[in-house]
Formats: sequence, C-alpha cells, structure tokens
Amino acid sequence: MSDVVDLRSDTVTRPSAAMRKAMLEAELGDDVFGDDPTVNRLQERAAEIFGFEAALLFPSGTQSNLAALMSHCQRGDEAILGAQSHSYRYEAGGLAVLGSIQPQAIANRPDGTLDLGEVEAAIKPDDPHFARTRLLALENTISGRVLARSYLEQAIGLAKRRGLAAHLDGARIFNAAVAQNMKVKDLCAGFDSVSSCLSKGLGAPAGTVLLGSTDFIQRARRARKILGGAMRQAGVIAAAGLYALEHNVERLRIDHENAGTLARGLRELGLEVQHNTNMLMVRIAPETAAELAGYMRSRGILVLPGEPLRLVAHLDVDAAGIERALAAFRAFISSCPAGRSR
Repeated sequence: MSDVVDLRSDTVTRPSAAMRKAMLEAELGDDVFGDDPTVNRLQERAAEIFGFEAALLFPSGTQSNLAALMSHCQRGDEAILGAQSHSYRYEAGGLAVLGSIQPQAIANRPDGTLDLGEVEAAIKPDDPHFARTRLLALENTISGRVLARSYLEQAIGLAKRRGLAAHLDGARIFNAAVAQNMKVKDLCAGFDSVSSCLSKGLGAPAGTVLLGSTDFIQRARRARKILGGAMRQAGVIAAAGLYALEHNVERLRIDHENAGTLARGLRELGLEVQHNTNMLMVRIAPETAAELAGYMRSRGILVLPGEPLRLVAHLDVDAAGIERALAAFRAFISSCPAGRSR
C-alpha cells in the first residue's frame, strides 16, 4: 500500500503486479481489424458475465455512454435521463454537442431513482413539433446509491410499454451487484445496453465495456470510430480488464466494509454521512471544505473539497488506511471551533 491514503475516487488505483504481468504478456493484434485476441477474449467474457450477445471495448466510460446514446438515438431524438446522471451532468454535454441528442432531464429522488410517473409524462407525443423520445437512460450505482432490481424492472417495463430503448450506465454496476448479492447478469436483465467501467473499483488503468445485442454493438462500433475510440494493439488494456473481471469483483465487499467503518467513525464525530457501497457523502460546511482538504493532505490523506464531501474506498486503501483517515478527521474536528466542520 502507498504511504498516501487517497480517498478521492476509486479511479486512482494502480495496477497490481499480477495485473501488470498480464498486460506485459498479453497476445496482441490490430483491434481495428478485429484480430487482437486479448480484446476478443475480454469482449466474449464480458458478454458472458453480463448475459448479452456481444460487447465492445472502449477507452473510457464517457465515450462508451455517448456511443450507446448515439446508437439508440438519431440526430434530433430525445433521451430521458436523471439530472444527476453522469451522462447529463459530468460528460461535457457530449450527447448534445456530438450526438445531436436532446436531453430531457428528470430530477433524481433522494435514493437516486427517477419518479416513473414523471418519466412517462416527459415522453413526447408523436408530433412534428417535438423531438422524438427514443431512450430512457438510468445509472446504477449513482453517487454510490444502489437502484434495486425491483425498481429497474418497473423502469424497463415502462420503457418497453412506451416503445423506448433502455440503457444503463453501470460504471459501478459490480458494486451494486455485490451490495445486493446478485449477479450482474440478473441485475442488468432487460436493458438494451449496459456500459460498465473496468477502471472504477476493479483496478484496471483504463477501459470500459459496452454490452448489447449483436446489431446494437455493430452500430456502437461505428459510433466508436466516429468518436476516435478505435484502438490498435488494445490487448494491453484488455488484459488488465480481463484480470479485473476474474480477480477483483468479489473483493469489492472489502471496499464496502472499509467504507462502512469510515462512515461509522465519522458519525461518531457528529458528522452527517450518507453511506452506500464504497462511497460516502459527508455533509460539511462549504467554507470548511478547502481547509479540510489541505489539512488532510498535510497528513498524507487525499480528499476532494466539496459539499457534500465524497470519500471513496478502493483496493489501494486497506483497513489501516481507513484508521489513518479517521485519526486525521478527529484531529481536524477537535481543532475546529464548534460548527465549522458541519
């Protein structure tokens, strides 16, 4: 483990020695021609794990989500998605800028779900005055919150009844599956497409897989080319993804447990904490956030200043690192005048 306890994100992990060895020894080919054997194995294995006909490797989740939306929607079509969703809020407006897709944002409820009544009311009638509503896009997990399978079934049912495709941004879907003691195949059943990151929690340095039908993946392959995501000897990245899928899924439970320990410790300090899976959202006064981040950094603990303060457990933070972080929080709060930290 590093001397630094980095709680900024589960994207900061470094490949393990075993993962690096797999990358070094990967069989390679030109994936643009479809002949990189390691990429092909990753895609076949991912399709098997998720229960889809086909899969496609992308450099990033942002590109995978955008390619999915572009493959479901034509220029001028509309996608319904959450106002807090990554595709709407944190991907630089790519669906509108590059996909010419109109976003119809619905407010996320406190548990991360969308009110399905509001979703249905937002579907446009077949009228040339309106953009054509083509897609419902959900996210699981969303800011660490898990969407239950029962809710997903209702949402998928609504989409199918109204003739919409259903896409899932499952960047951290394995966290959601582990939290519910489910296989991702069962958790994702019924979606027309799913995007899942290999670099968020699973320890790979890069890479996202997009899952769908064979016809959908063919369309997504074209979208990936348009977006500049086709790679040559991509087996180096695919080997890390294969290793992650085979070795780093079940151990996510450890991250969830470490996050739980951190949440309990912070609550004991009087802080308001939302804890789901490997993520914590901590309520803290905005004027204190930057000071806290600087204080923690001076003690080898990295956090992102913000309100709420997001803390993320991952495979590069062990139980001892969690205790170090808690000790630093205790010291900071004890040095603060009453009320400054919350």
